[in-house]
Amino acid sequence: MTKAGERKVETVEKVNGGAGFIMKEALLMPEQLGEHCKMFSKVTLKPNCELGHHEHHGETEAYYILSGTGMYDDDGKAVPIEAGDVTFCEDGKGHGVKNTGSEDLEFIALILKK
Repeated sequence: MTKAGERKVETVEKVNGGAGFIMKEALLMPEQLGEHCKMFSKVTLKPNCELGHHEHHGETEAYYILSGTGMYDDDGKAVPIEAGDVTFCEDGKGHGVKNTGSEDLEFIALILKK
């Protein structure tokens, strides 16, 4: 078990060529992820920050939007997102996300290996 406030939050600039920075909080330690889970993290994007378009090969990625609003790049198609939405990037496809709102955009990111 990990408690809020005890986990490390990593700030990474210009992820996949995106503007600004992201804040990534690993919800499980690498040794807890198992053989099929590559990442289970909470990601925060400040207004006008983005996670640039990138592709997944041999894995999939889902985002569960917790709060805020933004624009999701669904393999080249722009789709508005808000709290409660779930996105899914298939193996071999690409995606990205930008915070287009005035508040933080927060989501859970889950990468599963094939």
